[in-house]
Amino acid sequence: MSTYANVLTIAIPIFFFLVLVEILYGLISKKNYYNLMDTLSSLSSGITNLLKDLLGIGFIIISYPFIKKSISIIELNESIILYFVAFICLDFASYWNHRLNHSINFFWNQHVIHHSSQEFNLACALRQSISNLLGYGAIFLIPAALLGVPHKIISFLAPLHLFGQFWYHTKHIGKLGILEYIFVTPSQHRVHHAINTEYIDKNLSAIFCVWDRLFGTFQEELENVPCVYGTLKPVNTWNPFIINFQHLWYLIVDAWHTRTFKNKVKIWFMPTGWRPDDVKVAIKRNKIIDVYNQKKYNVEYKNIHVFFAIFNFIYINAALWLLLTGYDELGYNLKIFYSIFILTTIFGFTSVMDSYKWATYIEFLRLMLGIIFINNITEFENFNFYFFNFYFMFSVFLTLTVSNYLPKENKMV
Repeated sequence: MSTYANVLTIAIPIFFFLVLVEILYGLISKKNYYNLMDTLSSLSSGITNLLKDLLGIGFIIISYPFIKKSISIIELNESIILYFVAFICLDFASYWNHRLNHSINFFWNQHVIHHSSQEFNLACALRQSISNLLGYGAIFLIPAALLGVPHKIISFLAPLHLFGQFWYHTKHIGKLGILEYIFVTPSQHRVHHAINTEYIDKNLSAIFCVWDRLFGTFQEELENVPCVYGTLKPVNTWNPFIINFQHLWYLIVDAWHTRTFKNKVKIWFMPTGWRPDDVKVAIKRNKIIDVYNQKKYNVEYKNIHVFFAIFNFIYINAALWLLLTGYDELGYNLKIFYSIFILTTIFGFTSVMDSYKWATYIEFLRLMLGIIFINNITEFENFNFYFFNFYFMFSVFLTLTVSNYLPKENKMV
């Protein structure tokens, strides 16, 4: 994991820099596609995802080494060709894993966060899941296993394959000519994120668009059909944790209330969005009917709210940087403390910005517990001690101030 932490110290500043470049370009060109809280929610989602991976949270149902050992029929020698073959196999696996997420109710829960933004920009590329806790993706790597591709090559290429999907989350790049027939481009991926009837569940490829063309899921961006982004059931929250598990909660509620045992089982394996007829009548859910007249989720804020959000976001990034750069030296207790601090801060400040009535009470409780913990952890050096103490003390005052100016309570839907 220390290698992964080192990679992140390089990757994260690059991603954030490119987001900033896109924002500045948008402001200069008067084509700005960013909303402050939507952006902070997207970036915070990325942080929760990398912490989940860094901490190794999840359950491996079937591993690639096990599959390779069981079915490999040849062993390819290490070469440039082997890396190319492995990358193709990885991209093929990504297509089918992605298609599964878009096809089945249960699996949609672990992917919905990536589509939850009603904007389309580089920041929303970082909206990654923490609810994908079951490791089954190796099953789609059977072609690589048959060819005997070593696990270390898959592990090396996987982050590069993921990072290669970042650049095309933008509205500032048009169609790219002949490249549209080879690679996934911004135009194609705009279609993928759109909720228009013509575009829904199309363009599922990651790097090479050949899979969509081959398996019938390709759709070109149409000039007379502007892309509308988000999900057909809007998440209506900035909180990454709520977004990650909202769909799962809906499935649980529907499975509980539907009358027949058949539907209680069936709902998990049906296409995304399917609900039993009886619960559709009994439990109403917001769903967009006319995509062109949808109202984007937003809450009216004062300057103090903006300061509150930015202050918390800066602090979680500073704490993340301390965690990543000192990963090899930090003890287990401090790694857990840093991680819990970052995750709970994200939950706390996004909930306050959603204006949930309970949010400030949770936030005060979190801050009080933080003050107690920080003064009872002996491993802290002076800088870290003052770094966190200042945050907790100042945040008590800041949260108290913000709580006096919160907009009307938001309702979770």
